[in-house]
Amino acid sequence: MPVLRPGTIRRRLTAPSVTLLAALSLTLPLTSAQAATTPARGSAHMGMGVLAHDGRSGTPSTGNVTQTEGVDVSGYQGNVAWSTLWNSGVRWAYTKGTEGTYYTNPYFTQQYNGSYNVGMIRGAYHFATPDTTSGATQANYFVDHGGGWSKDGKTLPGALDIEWNPYGAACYGKSQSAMVSWIADFLNTYKARTGRDAVIYTATSWWTRCTGNYGGFASANPLWIARYASTVGTLPAGWGFYTMWQYTSTGPTVGDHDKFNGALDRVQALANG
Repeated sequence: MPVLRPGTIRRRLTAPSVTLLAALSLTLPLTSAQAATTPARGSAHMGMGVLAHDGRSGTPSTGNVTQTEGVDVSGYQGNVAWSTLWNSGVRWAYTKGTEGTYYTNPYFTQQYNGSYNVGMIRGAYHFATPDTTSGATQANYFVDHGGGWSKDGKTLPGALDIEWNPYGAACYGKSQSAMVSWIADFLNTYKARTGRDAVIYTATSWWTRCTGNYGGFASANPLWIARYASTVGTLPAGWGFYTMWQYTSTGPTVGDHDKFNGALDRVQALANG
């Protein structure tokens, strides 16, 4: 299954005359590079478009701030070496559970249970596709396929991964108000099913463009910000601080590494609700 990894840049056609372009389209076959610009449905993962849209500018230095290392994983990473990650200091993890209403991660059991079995606090995330089905429908699909929550001290609330669309229009063809309504539909349904407020994973650039920098979710939903730099930069409206920060896609063992904005007892507090 072809996968568009972070940093892949879509090719853009130049603008020759309409006549020449039409003639070429009749004589030249589609190149493999052109055919591969759009990834297969189901292959998306956290931060898929961060490098292309926001770039990379260093890694964080925590200084005197206590933060707890984490990772996020999805199907393209296959079976994960959880013991290696634990020994390197990783203490929490999120695993992709679902995408839209058409995909479940075939490695979910190994990744979700494997992190738990080595002692990590774990959670699941859903890659949103607001152009395919409603927010409520996708929230139900997520909960029904691994995205639930239990108060065992080791399970984090589900995360809504809402970011750049790898399959088409950046904002999934929705207006800013329609996108806010879709997100609210997902969040409300998730809370009704689990009793927990879901985490929101996003990039400030996408959030500003596609929601109009809406600030109405900040009072209830923890923020997981994506930015590959030495600082988190400007946060979306409403959030005065981040709960989690995906700071790189090139970390050891698995690429996507994250910081929890607090010591391990704060990770446990989020798990317990």
